[in-house]
Amino acid sequence: MSLPVAPPGWPAEVRAPGAPEWEASAEAWLLDLCPPDHRSYPVLRRHLVVLARFAVLHVEAGQLACRRGLSEARAELRGLVEPEVVDAVVDTWLREDARLAGARRAVGLVEEAVRGRRFRPRL
Repeated sequence: MSLPVAPPGWPAEVRAPGAPEWEASAEAWLLDLCPPDHRSYPVLRRHLVVLARFAVLHVEAGQLACRRGLSEARAELRGLVEPEVVDAVVDTWLREDARLAGARRAVGLVEEAVRGRRFRPRL
């Protein structure tokens, strides 16, 4: 029997697929990714695969919003704030875009595991 393996990009807060209580750790992490109101929907609490799909879509929506904010930042803020503030806003959007890219990879891996994929160690 092989040991549970977590692939690169797997969230540190979630136990490796197949480890004891890994699904409970995945549920807690996925709920933390979603808006707080998602905790009140029974279907998301009862079906981990559904929660994972909701979390993927939520992170992807954040990515779209981030990219829109980045594309509009200079034009929307010009004349409203100083140029260095606009530069700081653009830098913030770039950092958020990078954070969301990592979150998207992680949530995608968790969704794959919830759907039954098991990962193998790489040599």
